[in-house]
Amino acid sequence: MEKMVAFCGIVCSECPVFLATKNDDDNARKEVAELWSKRFGFDMKPDDANCDGCQSKDGRLFNHCRTCNIRLCGIDKQLGNCASCPEYACQKLQDFHALVPYARKKLDKLRQQER
Repeated sequence: MEKMVAFCGIVCSECPVFLATKNDDDNARKEVAELWSKRFGFDMKPDDANCDGCQSKDGRLFNHCRTCNIRLCGIDKQLGNCASCPEYACQKLQDFHALVPYARKKLDKLRQQER
């Protein structure tokens, strides 16, 4: 499977919700719902664990991905991801990367490869 990198730098194709969806695995959906409910402090149900990835235009999206400002901006600018944005790294991306630093590393690496 080819890697799918979200606009923000998260690798969708490695996300447990994406993998549960791709494999149509109800046990994996249940496990990720329990784990993320505890880890992130919200009530996630197994039915919420469906996502075809951030780059999907017509597929299923995880709740936050539907309204993610980073994703919406990338779509509006017709980018593959934020690594190719002339405004990299904008404030909303910097704020997100403060919480998810590995996503910044991924985008930095992609930017280096583009040059």
